[in-house]
Amino acid sequence: MVSPMNAPQQTPRPAQTGSAQTSSAQTGLVQTGLAEPARAGFGAPAPAASPVPEPRMTARNVNLWYGQKQALFEVSLDIPKHQVTALIGPSGCGKSTFLRCLNRMNDTIEGVRMEGDIRLDGRDIYDRSIDVVELRQAVGMVFQKPNPFPKSIYDNIAYGPRIHGLAQDKAELDEIVENSLKGAGLWTEVQDRLDTPGNSLSGGQQQRLCIARAIAVSPEVILMDEPCSALDPIATAHIEELIDALRANFTIAIVTHNMQQAARVSQKTAFFHLGKLIEHDDTEQIFTNPRQSMTQDYITGRFG
Repeated sequence: MVSPMNAPQQTPRPAQTGSAQTSSAQTGLVQTGLAEPARAGFGAPAPAASPVPEPRMTARNVNLWYGQKQALFEVSLDIPKHQVTALIGPSGCGKSTFLRCLNRMNDTIEGVRMEGDIRLDGRDIYDRSIDVVELRQAVGMVFQKPNPFPKSIYDNIAYGPRIHGLAQDKAELDEIVENSLKGAGLWTEVQDRLDTPGNSLSGGQQQRLCIARAIAVSPEVILMDEPCSALDPIATAHIEELIDALRANFTIAIVTHNMQQAARVSQKTAFFHLGKLIEHDDTEQIFTNPRQSMTQDYITGRFG
C-alpha cells in the first residue's frame, strides 16, 4: 500500500455520474466490513500529503451536482483515525450529501455527478477498479431512522457475517452476534430473546441494533446520518455513550443538527454552509474560538 504522505501527483479523474443501478444500498442494508487484503485494489496512490497525520479518509476539491444544481463546492476534508468527526450546518447545507460521498451512496441517485478525490487509507474510492459493494462493507452507514430487517434480533446481526463468509460454524457466528451486541451496548437487554423480531424493540434499541449490525463485520469507518434525531433524550444518551466507546476501534463521521451533541461526542468538527466547507478544526476550537465569523454566528444561534 502506498502511503498518502509520500504518493506522487496524479491526473484528475473524470467526473462520476450516478445511475439507477441496483445495489445493496438500495435494500436498506447497513453495509460493513472489508478484509485487509481486499484493500490492495483501491485505486491509485494518493495525489498529495494530508494535513492530518494518518487520516483514515481524505477528500480533496469535491464538487457534486444533482442534475444542474450544484450541492457541494470544492470541499476538502480529512477524517482522522479513531476519532469522531461531526459535520454540522443548517438544513440543506450539504453535510449529508458529503457524508454519502464517503461510501458512494450518491451513486444510486439518477443524475448525480461528482468531481474530486476521495480516498480510504490512501486509495481512490472512485477508481473504476473499485468494487462498490466492498467499499460499502469497509465504510458502513447508520441511517437517521432505525431500519432493522424483518428478521429476528439474531438474524439481523448474523446476516452480514453469513453473506461474507466470516463465520466457519454456528459457534463462531454465535460469538460474532454476542460480541456485536455487546459492542453496541445491547446484549444484556436482549440476550434472552434473540429470536424475537428486531422491529419489536424500542426506537433507541433498534438504532443500537442497527449499529451492532454495522459493526458485525468490522468496518473501518462508520458513517452516521443524524442517528439520534428520532430518539428521546434517554435513548440519545445511550447512543452518544456508544459512539464514544466505538471510536477506540472505528473511525466515525456523524451528521448532526444538535450543537450540544457535536460538542459532546466529537473530536473534530466541520461546519458546512450552502454546500461549502466553511471551517474544520478541533471541536473545542470550533465551539470556543472559531476562526470564521459565520461559524460563530451559527453555533450561537444567529442563523440556521
